[in-house]
Amino acid sequence: MASLKKFRAKLWLWIVLLVIFASTAAKVGPTALSPQKFSDFTTSTPIPEGDTLVIGFLGGWEKWNEPKRGVRKFAMRLRAKNLPGVHIETAENHRREIALELVKKAFDRDADGTLSEAEAASARLIVFGQSFGGAAVNKLCKELKPLGVPVLLAVQIDSVGVDDAEVPSNVRRAANFFQRDDYFFIRGERQLRAEDATRTEILGNYRLKYRGKKIDLSDGRWYQKIFRNAHVKMEQDPDLWAKVEELILAQIQEQKIEKGK
Repeated sequence: MASLKKFRAKLWLWIVLLVIFASTAAKVGPTALSPQKFSDFTTSTPIPEGDTLVIGFLGGWEKWNEPKRGVRKFAMRLRAKNLPGVHIETAENHRREIALELVKKAFDRDADGTLSEAEAASARLIVFGQSFGGAAVNKLCKELKPLGVPVLLAVQIDSVGVDDAEVPSNVRRAANFFQRDDYFFIRGERQLRAEDATRTEILGNYRLKYRGKKIDLSDGRWYQKIFRNAHVKMEQDPDLWAKVEELILAQIQEQKIEKGK
C-alpha cells in the first residue's frame, strides 16, 4: 500500500510538471525555447594558461540566460566581481554537449582541435548546478574523466537525476546541498559518495530545511509562487548561494596560491 501511494505521488508530480511545461511553452513560444548555441558563450577560447573556467547549469527547462533564475543570478553576481583569470558561463542542463565543447576549446591551448594529455591535465574547471542542473554537473564530470580533464570543484544543489550520487575520480572536491522537506514534490540527492575516496574529497552533504522559512519568491514563475515548496525555495535562497559562493571563491583563491608558487 505504501509503495502504491509513492507511485501515485510520483505519477501526480510528473503530470503536474508536464502541464507546467506545456503551459510555459505555449506562453513563451518557439523562439524563447530555441536551444542554447555555443556562440552564446562569451568566453574567448582558448583561455590563458592558469585561468579558471566556471560553468553553472540551470535546472528544469530554464534558458541559460534567464536573469531571475538562481543559477544565472549567482553567476552574474560572481562575474560582476571581475575576478582576474576567472571565466564564468551558464548552460542549459539539456545542452551539456556545448558545455563539454566549451571545456575542450577552453583548454586546447594550441587550438589544434584536440586536447593533449598535458592540456587536459592543466585544466582548471569548477562546475555547479541546481535541480536537473545538479545532475548535469555529475554527468559532465563523468564525460570529462576519459578525456583526462580534472574538475577542481563540483557543487550539486538539490540534484535531480539518475545515478548522480557517485562522484567520478577526476573530481578533486565535491559538495552537495539538498532538502528532504518535500514529499509530493522534488527532493534532491542526499548522499554523494566518491568513486575513489583517495582522489576525491566530499566536502559535505549539507541538508537545508525550509519548513517555515520565508524566502522571497517574487522572481519565481506563477506555479512556483503557488506551490512554494522547498525545492523552489532552495533555488532562491540567498543563504544557500552565499555558501556556494564561499566554496567557489575558496577554490579560486587556492588556485591563485598554487599558480604563484
